[in-house]
Amino acid sequence: MKFRFAGFELDLPRAELRGPDGAPVKLRPKTFEMLRLFVANPGRLLSKQELMEAVWPDVHVGEDSLFQCIREIRTALGDDRRQTIKLASGGGYIFTVEISAISRDVNCPEGAPAVASDLDVVAPAEPATEPVRSSWFSALGGRKAITTVAGLCAIVGFAAAAPLLRSDLIFKRPPPVVEVMAITDASDDPRGAAMAAEIAGRLTDGFARIDTISVVAPRPPAPHPEQAAAPAASPDFEIRGELQRSGPSWILRARLVQIATGKVQAVATISVDADDRDPRLQQTRLAAGVGDVLARRLNQLTETGTAAADGGITAGGAKAAIEQATASINSVTQERFGMAQTMLQNALADQPDNIDAAVALAALQMRGIQMVWYNPDAAVAAEAQAAANLERALRAKPNSIAALETYCRFLSATNRFVESLVICARTLGLDPWDGLALYLVGLGQLHLGRFEDALATFQQADRYDTPPVSRWTWLLGVGWAYLMMDRADDALPWLQRSIAITAATGRPYMLLAAAYQKAGQTEEAKAAIQKGLKMRPGTTALNIAPPMKNTSPVYREVAAQIIQLMVDAGLPAQ
Repeated sequence: MKFRFAGFELDLPRAELRGPDGAPVKLRPKTFEMLRLFVANPGRLLSKQELMEAVWPDVHVGEDSLFQCIREIRTALGDDRRQTIKLASGGGYIFTVEISAISRDVNCPEGAPAVASDLDVVAPAEPATEPVRSSWFSALGGRKAITTVAGLCAIVGFAAAAPLLRSDLIFKRPPPVVEVMAITDASDDPRGAAMAAEIAGRLTDGFARIDTISVVAPRPPAPHPEQAAAPAASPDFEIRGELQRSGPSWILRARLVQIATGKVQAVATISVDADDRDPRLQQTRLAAGVGDVLARRLNQLTETGTAAADGGITAGGAKAAIEQATASINSVTQERFGMAQTMLQNALADQPDNIDAAVALAALQMRGIQMVWYNPDAAVAAEAQAAANLERALRAKPNSIAALETYCRFLSATNRFVESLVICARTLGLDPWDGLALYLVGLGQLHLGRFEDALATFQQADRYDTPPVSRWTWLLGVGWAYLMMDRADDALPWLQRSIAITAATGRPYMLLAAAYQKAGQTEEAKAAIQKGLKMRPGTTALNIAPPMKNTSPVYREVAAQIIQLMVDAGLPAQ
């Protein structure tokens, strides 16, 4: 189907707009989709909400995205006076030009023209010998009847184009289908087949919780390949994996394969201790380890507002700056922090639409705020800039795990705990194995006084243990939750395990000291306080107290008791 208007030609099969000279006019995918919607509805008022729901189905976007598409269409059509796309007084837009639909696939009655338009239809000359006409044809009159039939062809032509034009069909695409294949057991271990089947099931359960895809369950291997059943839906991606046993470890390797191209889009490898006596924990961590990696890559491939569509291309110097600035962000020093911030600000100045750089800068600024590396005025400015960058990133990429994860962290760091729970839930709807999002959910629950919920969330993060570099955070979270629940003996091993991975900023030693003091181990408590003070000189009961804004009264009461335990162990009161 092709459509002509104002000297332009819209070629739907080729997804191409051509100008009066026949040359292609470059449009972003979302802009092209909006133009198709206008062409399908000439002369009809389309509200802003209708346009946004059609072009960005099931995704919340701001009006900035709509306005950008309108501007690009007007520029492409040379509509400087805004007469082709008019803004209606009550809101919304009207496409005012006449449309000619061209179709070579519609079977019209003989003698009707192949091209139908809003212009007058020229009927062919009548034959010398008058044919016998049916009663309805006679009643209408010869030439008038042919014109009517031509008009009907126009209707049929547009009807034929309906699958290409209707917004609910063209703009609301079905989610991609992912098939989790049966995991191949290559372990030579009698437990391998059962392990592989359980892992495939856990992977299927996890991917089935992702909001933006459909999942096909793993198919058991057929005794005879020719008898293998076809999947219920044709998959767009397959997840394939092999389980091996190597010495003391189970090793799972998995790949995300794009069916149309046969290209491997992601590879993930994870190993766990085979001597662990809890096989269910082994299965959970193996599935989560590869699931987290593959879910993130799948998110990059399927999210609305890709880099190609929105201009947020990360390449060259910007990519290098992001990698250098965010390397080991949780262990960056204050000296390196300033350098990293400058690198990202320069990268963003060079590429203002680079969403990856904006998210990376916001994440780094949150680190600086949490570590008190800004003076008060600079901290306020950094917080405002981080918020603006993250909100802009989510307008462009509302389903980006990286943007959502960073925004969740931002909300938690600024004590907006209820909002952080909502955003973290959206993150987990795209990657159910996201350990950082689970940790931040637990942190929110903790500050809202929901200690038992927080404990369960931190423990879930520990069962997934993804990504491993963040392991110390949920170990610390479990210990902190136990301490808030007045269970110091249960808190101690978790805090000790967390510190064994990283002592972080010294705060974990302060919590460990409170747990020792509560458990009656006063000498150990004093030693822990001294280690914490060595890492954080100048710390007192006044400046170690966590922010109390938006926290529950229960949390504030228990937090005060824990700080008193630290003072009893040797923390200066002021």
